[in-house]
Amino acid sequence: MKAAARTPRRPALKKPSNPSLKDPVGVYCRVRPLSRADQESCIEVINETTVQIHPPEGYRVTRNGEYRETQYSFKEVFGTRVVQKELFEVVAKPLVEDLIRGKNGLLFTYGVTGSGKTHTMTGSPGDGGLLPRCLDMIFNSIGPFQAKRFVFKLDEKNGVDVQCEVDALLERQKRDATPVPKTPSGKRQIDPEFADMINVQDHCKVEEVDEDNVYSVFVSYIEIYNNYIYDLLEEVPFEPIKPKWNNCNTPVRNGDLIPPQSKMLREDQNHNMYVTGCTEVEVKSTEEAFEVFWRGQKKRRIANTQLNRESSRSHSVFIIKLAQAPLDADGDNVLQEKEQITLSQLSLVDLAGSERTNRTRAEGNRLREAGNINQSLMTLRTCIEVLRENQMYGTNKMVPYRDSKLTHLFKNYFDGEGKVRMIVCVNPKAEDYEESLQVMRFAEMTQEVEVARPVDRALCGLTPGRRFRNQAFREELSRKLEMRGGPINGEADEQSDTEMFVQTFPPLPSCELLDINDDQTLPRLIEILEKRHKLRQMLSEEFAKNVLSFKTMLQEFDSSVISKENYIQVKLSEKEKTIAGQKTELERLEKKIKTLEYKIEILEKTATIYEEDKRNLQQELESKSQKLQRQVSDKRKLEARLQGMVAETTMKWEKECERRVAAKQLEMQNKLWVKDEKLKQLKAIVTEPKHEKPERPSRERDREKPGQRSVSPPAVPNAPPVRLRHRRSRSAGERWVDHKPPSNLPTETVLQPHVPHSITVATASEKALAKCDKYMLTHQELASDGEIETKLIKGDVFKTRGGGQAVQFTEIETLKQESPTGRKRRSSPPNPDPHEDAAESEWTDVETRCSVAVEMRAGSALGPGYQHHAQPKRRKP
Repeated sequence: MKAAARTPRRPALKKPSNPSLKDPVGVYCRVRPLSRADQESCIEVINETTVQIHPPEGYRVTRNGEYRETQYSFKEVFGTRVVQKELFEVVAKPLVEDLIRGKNGLLFTYGVTGSGKTHTMTGSPGDGGLLPRCLDMIFNSIGPFQAKRFVFKLDEKNGVDVQCEVDALLERQKRDATPVPKTPSGKRQIDPEFADMINVQDHCKVEEVDEDNVYSVFVSYIEIYNNYIYDLLEEVPFEPIKPKWNNCNTPVRNGDLIPPQSKMLREDQNHNMYVTGCTEVEVKSTEEAFEVFWRGQKKRRIANTQLNRESSRSHSVFIIKLAQAPLDADGDNVLQEKEQITLSQLSLVDLAGSERTNRTRAEGNRLREAGNINQSLMTLRTCIEVLRENQMYGTNKMVPYRDSKLTHLFKNYFDGEGKVRMIVCVNPKAEDYEESLQVMRFAEMTQEVEVARPVDRALCGLTPGRRFRNQAFREELSRKLEMRGGPINGEADEQSDTEMFVQTFPPLPSCELLDINDDQTLPRLIEILEKRHKLRQMLSEEFAKNVLSFKTMLQEFDSSVISKENYIQVKLSEKEKTIAGQKTELERLEKKIKTLEYKIEILEKTATIYEEDKRNLQQELESKSQKLQRQVSDKRKLEARLQGMVAETTMKWEKECERRVAAKQLEMQNKLWVKDEKLKQLKAIVTEPKHEKPERPSRERDREKPGQRSVSPPAVPNAPPVRLRHRRSRSAGERWVDHKPPSNLPTETVLQPHVPHSITVATASEKALAKCDKYMLTHQELASDGEIETKLIKGDVFKTRGGGQAVQFTEIETLKQESPTGRKRRSSPPNPDPHEDAAESEWTDVETRCSVAVEMRAGSALGPGYQHHAQPKRRKP
């Protein structure tokens, strides 16, 4: 079984608006006077657009105790001496003019409790507020052009219908027959309770009103209490058969009203929000409209708080709807076309005051009411903030209209359905300083929100001035009828043409014959009848002439009409030809426009493709430029690094070459010194006198006495004792870190390393390295022959890129002590000859001295004496 397909909803026509033209929300400020002259004020009016708010005495705005004054600007500021009339002329009068021109408007008062919002909107006896002045201006403007009751009829879907005079009359008779309470009539006596409020003597009205339209005004009054909507004009009578129960589960008293039911918000076909089931009353005068308002005002929820004796506990909305439609071509009746009806709306909102519960000392229901009031006002502030952010920064955040009934009801105004204006009411007393500061900030932010300007309504296309032409025709017809003695305005009895014709004949005399000798009555009658006959013949001839002349006139008129028709037909044919030519031209132009639009579309697509290619090429160029810049940067870094490495390597090799050259020079000097010593010893040996040649012992003697050997005298018998001296360092002028681990053992070598201008440490640290240029580590290890070998490991200290220190080792010096136990000595005979022994010992010492060489390790830069190698001279057989 197939499910039935739903009929797609036809898209609704939105009320036209011009998104390119926007107007900011008009925000005005009104400062109420102080209650007492001795009260301290915290708000001062600087000029017509600026107010200054300053903290009261003893109050510190910031934590550091500064005294700060803040100024806020508005579209216009009204001081304490401004009257209601001046406020109305500036703020509300333009909204009423837009209402009559078919545009919507929203005006609301905002402020803390007790700041004068209700007084501004409603007024006081003898000084009416904005609401009665708006009603007075509306009825002063449309008074003579109002339609009769029930010509316009509002439906339940926020629309309006128009019906003819007969249907409207039947509707009025039907309403009069029903026992429902009638709407107030303008002929009734005005309630003295509010008579002074609507007694406005200004007679303000709109200058340019469309006189060919008929108008009807409908009013409704609702309140938003605890985020529920209630109809203040709804009246439900008490039913005695079915008792009602209140909140205490007890039946209500007779005569009480049933508590009103909350209303729902709906969206019409134009996506406008409205309150469904709300009572809308058609009113015909200012007194009647204000009486309806006053009847609802008595039902509005107010309460006595610490801040205000009559504090509004709900947001009230008084809605004025103006329906207007054009007259027909004759100017008699309303044009029966629903498309030509214009329905505009002006909403006057009196917001409940924001308050702090710690100041009002609210409890129970009052506390819940205050919470709901503050929550709805906070939602309004949030919506304004999101609208401002979307318009200023181009974001598309969702505006939370649905979080509150107040903002949900008026979302259309902020979306471009009319003009929005706000009056900020402030109380200058010092106790309201913090609340007034928050109100000022919200008002300043609201001024930055812009609302799209609605376009003007379209014209109906009928000839203007229809009403007055019809009125003038009727007046002229009445005047002519009065001159002819005929009926005037249908009040006299109608007479037939025959009676009027008979009245033109002479009256007949009396025909009664009383005497046979009467010879006067019949001749007089005959004479009068002959006269009547002649008059009849004259009238007949005149009538025939008139008929003939009338026929002639009709023929002439027919001929003129025919000629005019022919002329009109010729003109129409010419016009039709012109229109056909213009249509052909229009078709050609439309085809040309379509061709051009197609070409423009192709060009736009081509331009889009080129733009995309351009963006891609620009991105590719930018990426390649960045890559090239990175490569150039890397190349520069590499060049700098290579230059550093080349400089470092060059410096290192220069030092190495210098060190090697110095080592080679020292090595050559040592060799030269050894040779010089050998030559000196040889010279001494040669120049010494020899008495007898020493006898060289045989090998057998050596083998017989291997244990006896002569003790060799010291190499230099007469040399002075060697004095301990320290090694000199090549880098005596530099700063060294002398790292000596605590595990090192002291050696008894003659040569001891000593570096001046050094810092001796047991453990290397970054702090010590940062103060020096050179580093030396003293390292000891055990050699293969069991002796202690001391190595001096030297290096240069460099600073790293990360801010640390690094050591690069450059050379190693070795200090080692060896025992000459491996050297062979000649053995002495058991009874040696003293001369032989002397010669032998002398020869042995020379041989020993000549065979002892002081050698230096390759690469050493500290001179000879580090390693001594004693090799015995090989004996000749």
